[in-house]
Amino acid sequence: MINHFLRAVVVLALLTSCSVMTHKNTGTSISHGTVGNGTLENAWLIPYKGPNYKYFSPFSYYVLGNGFVHSKLYSTLLEAFHQCESTCTDHQFRVMECANRHGGKMLIHRTHQTGLSVDLMTPMMKKGRQYKMTDRFGVGHYLLDYDEHGHWTKNVEVDFETMAKLILAIDDAAKNNGLKLSKVILKIDLKDEFYASPSGQKVKVRGIYFAMALPKVVDNMHDDHIHLDFEEL
Repeated sequence: MINHFLRAVVVLALLTSCSVMTHKNTGTSISHGTVGNGTLENAWLIPYKGPNYKYFSPFSYYVLGNGFVHSKLYSTLLEAFHQCESTCTDHQFRVMECANRHGGKMLIHRTHQTGLSVDLMTPMMKKGRQYKMTDRFGVGHYLLDYDEHGHWTKNVEVDFETMAKLILAIDDAAKNNGLKLSKVILKIDLKDEFYASPSGQKVKVRGIYFAMALPKVVDNMHDDHIHLDFEEL
């Protein structure tokens, strides 16, 4: 029984991996329903890596097939990363989980079902320089725990200024691609630190909505990454 189950898992993983590697991005995506109960037609696959970004986990990307998004969100993210090449010089970003190829339910996520949501790894720094060690934890990154000021260790902390610059770039790119950045989820205790940064003040002035209250388990999950939801205009 166990051997049959393992074989089925391996076969499914190989099929998903082949599907990802042969996928072609063409046409326009169509989202149905809501982020918590929806589907996605004609999904686009985020590149595994680019000049200043990389998908965070080969397992999530190639085996689980969680790197798909709506075509408009695809264009939004790539445009935003391109803008960050000049605003966040030399910073390497990490894209976390997006959606399945056809949307719908995903492991560990209650939303992400229409291809109009994305998780982005929280930028970290140590003594004013980008800290990349936590980038290597793969899906285990979701289990990291930072304190109420965004510190992982005494010297390693969230880079709120870079995070805010990324959100500003995404907001600009979303408007250019027919989307609205409708919600940002960041751990509630970290919002004051975020808004205290120079670019965080600009985010606040724009009125970009951040979740005001979250269930404890959801709140605790959103320190190592930010979750973004989008709506079509």
